[in-house]
Amino acid sequence: MTTYEFTCPDCGQEIEVNEPMREATLTHGCPVCSSEVTSTDFTRQTTTPE
Repeated sequence: MTTYEFTCPDCGQEIEVNEPMREATLTHGCPVCSSEVTSTDFTRQTTTPE
């Protein structure tokens, strides 16, 4: 499974997320401050077998 490091552009919170969490964050905003985010706020970390 691919994981991503999310860094909020507004509050600076860093969170490791998986693909479904990434998609939800892109749709609904930062889970901490609700700020709008874009795909550039995510850095791909690893891909592991499921």
